Amino acid sequence: MKMPKSWVQVTTADIGKIVSGGTPSTKENSYWGGNISWISPSDLTGYSNKHIAKGAKSITLDGLKHSSATIMPAGSIHFSSRAPIGYTVISSCDMTTNQGFKSLTPVQGIFNEYIYYYFKGAKQLAESKATGTTFKEISGAAFSKLPVPLPPTNEQHRIVVKIEELFSELDKGIENLKTAQAQLKVYRQALLKHAFEGKLTAQWREQNRDQLETAAALQMRIQQERAQRYQQQLAEWESKSPSVPLLQRGKATSAVTSLTVPHFEKGGLGGISKPKTPKPLPPLTAEELAELSALPEGWTWAKLGELTWSVKDGPHFSPKYVEKGIPFISGGNIRPDGVDFEKAKHISKELHQELCKRCKPEIGDILYTKGGTTGIARVNTFNVDFNVWVHVAVLKLTSVVKPFYLQHALNSSFCYSQSQKYTHGVGNQDLGLTRMVNIVLGICSIEEQAEVIKLVDDKMSVIDQLDQTITTSLQQAEALRQSILKRAFSGQLVPQDPHDEPASELLARIKAELATVAAKPRKNPTSDKLSPVEIAPSPMSKEP
Repeated sequence: MKMPKSWVQVTTADIGKIVSGGTPSTKENSYWGGNISWISPSDLTGYSNKHIAKGAKSITLDGLKHSSATIMPAGSIHFSSRAPIGYTVISSCDMTTNQGFKSLTPVQGIFNEYIYYYFKGAKQLAESKATGTTFKEISGAAFSKLPVPLPPTNEQHRIVVKIEELFSELDKGIENLKTAQAQLKVYRQALLKHAFEGKLTAQWREQNRDQLETAAALQMRIQQERAQRYQQQLAEWESKSPSVPLLQRGKATSAVTSLTVPHFEKGGLGGISKPKTPKPLPPLTAEELAELSALPEGWTWAKLGELTWSVKDGPHFSPKYVEKGIPFISGGNIRPDGVDFEKAKHISKELHQELCKRCKPEIGDILYTKGGTTGIARVNTFNVDFNVWVHVAVLKLTSVVKPFYLQHALNSSFCYSQSQKYTHGVGNQDLGLTRMVNIVLGICSIEEQAEVIKLVDDKMSVIDQLDQTITTSLQQAEALRQSILKRAFSGQLVPQDPHDEPASELLARIKAELATVAAKPRKNPTSDKLSPVEIAPSPMSKEP
């Protein structure tokens, strides 16, 4: 990297004392809960402040004496060296760390906030120096050799001022973008709420009022559709048995009664079970209806089970997976915008064929997550053979409801909140099949459903485009942050002042000071840990 003439290239070992941390035994209670601040990398997860005074835990004097932890003075810079590499913070008081940090106490003439920002921008460089198999870690030796571009002391302060000025403007922009992104999420749910309360299509409905069926007619059609579907399933089941000609609507002659009827009831040929008579779902009570919003004319409340003729899930066991075969979809593979087949596991064709006897996903079915992350719906539009695990329900729909209408409805906050209410379990949560069918949603005529889908898709497309624009802008903001740091540490962010003392003279003084410290007689190792490391730290003030 090309630097201004007044700068010099140094290493971290050239500009201060480097100390690794330590952790007292967690089996000894007397080592913990004292008044000595102690931090670990986990304390910096999601932490955005520049300075830190304490972590979630603290240690006692005994804990300090019986571990490799060392008190570092206020103003030291702490850099996480593993799990993960790159968290950076400045201590605002005397402090210790665990072994997951490499800490630097800079000498006079080195502005700790300059080094703080340099470490923030040197994360990738540090990661490239790390070693390890289970997890990467940068050693003390490697950390001490990290290159540091060193400007004159006054310029260090000017650089920090400029970085923070630009970062402040950048942070305001990022905050506005995130606010807009959050508002899009609210608008998305408001759109779906209005869509399935009939408000989105109010104008269309007024224009087509004479052509729409009544809510009572819609309810009657829902009931008739389920009954017709059951009779169709029963006829298909009977047609698969050679004994069907001997039956008349399920009644056998006396000569074959003992042979055929028990055979059917136990599952029939090929393991295909006799369809069960659909049980009517409990109607909505007056109290439940009172809690629901009023629907416009031609709309009615319906339960999910009334709009489906089959609700089944995948096998309740972990199958044997193969490297190449039929995609086996779990709940985590399903999103409202599609199914992630690339990350799916695979099963053999033979197992797939066997599982299809119970649950066979087909075009137009709804895939509905019932385990892991529950309550996410997606229409199967994929012309590919696949199967599902127990965490996915396959909903086969009656002709009363359009697939994408139901997908949008189930993904609305109204239906999603119901799915969470019906999700049970602590460790392995499950949205049971017998519970999910009770999810309530507003339903309207097929013609109006088509209009709802059109309007929702059009508006969702605009929302998605805006969301993608914001996401891109956020990525660009982070790239700009790194660009600012790159310019800062190559001497391009602020102009050089010819009156500044060159960094080469500063470095000469630093080396002399470090040599003096190294020449001092060693203290008792234990007592040496009881006070901050013996090196004059850089002042925390921004003033040069």
